[in-house]
Amino acid sequence: MYIGPLSLTITGLAESLRVSRKAVSAIVNERKSVTPEMALRLSQAFGTTPDLWLNLQKKYDLWCAMNTNSDWKNVREICREPENFS
Repeated sequence: MYIGPLSLTITGLAESLRVSRKAVSAIVNERKSVTPEMALRLSQAFGTTPDLWLNLQKKYDLWCAMNTNSDWKNVREICREPENFS
């Protein structure tokens, strides 16, 4: 999202975030998730909100779950959420 367009390196980003290169590399290479603490660091570095980073992670996690295993489709419905449920 930001590394390529801003010509950042993993090492440079790690230095800016004050974390190890290994930590940034693990996130970039999809081996680790963005934690709340990392979301705070990323939001500070990029002028965004921590929620942006956590929501991106949540959406990615859900996409992976939906596309790597289909057993969840066999779950029997117990109850349906009401139409106007808030």
